[in-house]
Amino acid sequence: MPKRPASSRQIFADYEIDLKQRLKSGKIQHAVSPHGTNRPYKPRLRSTSELVKSFYRLLGGQRRDVGIALATLTVATMLALVPPAATKFIVDYVLGENPLPQFLAQYEFLHNRWNFLLVLTVVVTLVSFVKIGLHIWGRWNATRVNKRLQMSFRKQAFEHAIRLPLNRVHELKSGGVSSLLREDAGSAGDLIFGMLYNPWRAIVQLTGSLCILAWVDWRLLLGTVVVLPSIYWSHRTWINRIRPRYRDIRSRREEIDGQSTEAFGGIRIVRAFSRQRSETARFMKSNHVMARQELRTWWWARIIEMIWEALIPVATGALLLYGGWQVLEGALTLGDLMMFLAYLMMLMGPLAVLATSATQFQNGLSALDRILDLLEEPREMPASPNSVSIQKKNVHGEIKLENIGFQYPGTSNFALEEISMTVQPGETVALVGPSGAGKTTLCNLVARFYDPATGRVLLDGTDLKDIDVESFRSLLGVVEQDVFLFDGTVGENISYADRSASVEDIRKAAEVANADEFIDDLPDGYDTLIGERGVKLSGGQRQRLAIARAVLADPKILILDEATSNLDTKSERLIQTSLNRLMQDRTCFVIAHRLSTISHADQIMVLENGQLREIGSHAELMEVDGHYREMVQLQVSMQETLTELTDAN
Repeated sequence: MPKRPASSRQIFADYEIDLKQRLKSGKIQHAVSPHGTNRPYKPRLRSTSELVKSFYRLLGGQRRDVGIALATLTVATMLALVPPAATKFIVDYVLGENPLPQFLAQYEFLHNRWNFLLVLTVVVTLVSFVKIGLHIWGRWNATRVNKRLQMSFRKQAFEHAIRLPLNRVHELKSGGVSSLLREDAGSAGDLIFGMLYNPWRAIVQLTGSLCILAWVDWRLLLGTVVVLPSIYWSHRTWINRIRPRYRDIRSRREEIDGQSTEAFGGIRIVRAFSRQRSETARFMKSNHVMARQELRTWWWARIIEMIWEALIPVATGALLLYGGWQVLEGALTLGDLMMFLAYLMMLMGPLAVLATSATQFQNGLSALDRILDLLEEPREMPASPNSVSIQKKNVHGEIKLENIGFQYPGTSNFALEEISMTVQPGETVALVGPSGAGKTTLCNLVARFYDPATGRVLLDGTDLKDIDVESFRSLLGVVEQDVFLFDGTVGENISYADRSASVEDIRKAAEVANADEFIDDLPDGYDTLIGERGVKLSGGQRQRLAIARAVLADPKILILDEATSNLDTKSERLIQTSLNRLMQDRTCFVIAHRLSTISHADQIMVLENGQLREIGSHAELMEVDGHYREMVQLQVSMQETLTELTDAN
């Protein structure tokens, strides 16, 4: 019996206990399984230095633009240090009575205070304009690199996720993967600013300000340097506490996206059972938990900011008190003090940026960490150095199964055991048997969606493991019971098999599939939008589009998985005619429960409990008192009974 679901408050309380235990043990694992999975998952525990090195490696060809951005930022930041120096000259030499310093006294026209003020104003204005131009140019370069990195991360993550082993893909939630591609890849790209641009600007400004302060009064500088160790303390203290929280928030958001995608994907079931309210409650409960996580993390992040907001005015007040005392003692001029205070403000700002950047920095690293988790997962059937690519024109289409056995990952029972057979080029093999007998599993091995645990599958005498998997898949055509169509036009869905196909090729494929008639009746013909998964079409129309797509692919090996089930008699007749055309001169594997549709097959394999019970033609198997003959007789008997009931009514 299902248990009463826990409240968001209880879930959050359990999460906090779990997080404390993870932090205490040093095993920073996810409280929520990443990438939308429901299985135990143990991500790598990467150090900050390891993540920084990975980010530098992923920069690739963007390093030059990053260097330009940081170089222009350096010059612009150093130029920004010039205007505050003007305060000393204005206070001491324009407003005050102090004589000009030696390096300025040689210019006679500067002895006029108005002239000196004008020169200072022009210099400060020009420097400011140059600084603004360089800053904008540098920031534009950094922003461009940021967007390129985001695109690069998204491309790498998508290309890798779409090539994960099929069982791993089945464990993913589509909405969760979308969240990772959108949110995490975006935040990882933002490290350009959180880890490089903004901290570098603060470091340059900090270094320049320290040098100028040392020139004014080294004792005032000492009071400022005292606070520098607190920056290191801030980062070291917060790294191990904030990053796991950010990772967990991202995992929770991924779970929420997966839930919402699942709910709308099954909207007919949701409405059929009137579960709109419960689905909304489930969605909001997860959001409430995430909101609690975000609020708790917000407090952890704000602690640093509050400390610095209190520290800066205290430090400024102490230094102002000391500087004022030095002016009263005659050790400093009023201009020196004013300039010092101006640079002090410029100094404290970068210190605060470096200290508080720990939160933004760790948030970005948590996103990069999750991207690396995905990229380090093994791909399906990686090509070996000895793998060969094949071309369709060189393939005959002979499929041979040599004593194959298979069990799905995570299970102990074999789905197939000791299956052996040979299919000659152009032959049709029908797979029959009860549900769970292993028919779809065998076709999955032929399509190399999985590799057998024992034995071999050979194409024209070559083990499929020695063939590049993507070049092998180019030989396949698949038509399934549950047709998947993309949100686009009719023509785009047919041409999915061959993006270079001409309009005439698409029309010919539709004609072979008996789809041209209903397509011409659509509002915009081949340009008609059919909606997500083809919701604007009937089941028979979707099936015929799937057949047209397979026709255009011109496969050497064709797999038909219950392609005519759940259709009315007229649609089934049309589709069966289309399939007969499609199957000509191709090696075909057909799964069917209606035995009348596969009587023409060259070979019929009868599977039961993952084992091959019988094999032969329809005529040969009907002569034997076995499983196939029994199934045929049972279906004929049921059909006769239905006919009698129909006639009686």
